[in-house]
Amino acid sequence: MEKALFRELMTSAGEALEHAQGKRALRTTELPAPPKPMTASEIKAVREQLNASQAVFARYLNVSTKLVQAWEAGRRSPEGPALKLLRIGGENPKVVFTGALRKSLKAGKLLMVRRGPKGIKVPGRRKKKDTVEA
Repeated sequence: MEKALFRELMTSAGEALEHAQGKRALRTTELPAPPKPMTASEIKAVREQLNASQAVFARYLNVSTKLVQAWEAGRRSPEGPALKLLRIGGENPKVVFTGALRKSLKAGKLLMVRRGPKGIKVPGRRKKKDTVEA
C-alpha cells in the first residue's frame, strides 16, 4: 500500500474513533420536510386556477395526461418532484406556471384559489373591484 493512501486511511480511522468517543462533532445538515400529500380536489383546484385542460396541465408538469386524470380521480397521488411542483405552484402559481398565467390573464379567466372548510383549497372566481364614480 502506498504511504499517502495508508496515511489517509489512518487519519480517517482516527477521526472515526474521536467521533465515537464524543471528542469530535460531525457536520450535519437539516433537510426540509417532505411536501404534504395532495388530495384530488387540491390538484384539480390548482389546474382550474390556471384554466388549463388536463392535457395542458400535464405538459406543464412534464407528466402524462393519464397520470393527471388518475390524480384528479383519486386513483393515484403525486410523488417526488411532481408533488413538490404542485405544492409550489398551488402556493405561488407565478413561479411554476408563468406561461399559463399570462394566457389566463389575457383571456380574463384567472381563477383565485381560496381556503375552504378544513383548509382545503376551493376554486373561486376573481372578484371584480368596485368602481367609484366621482
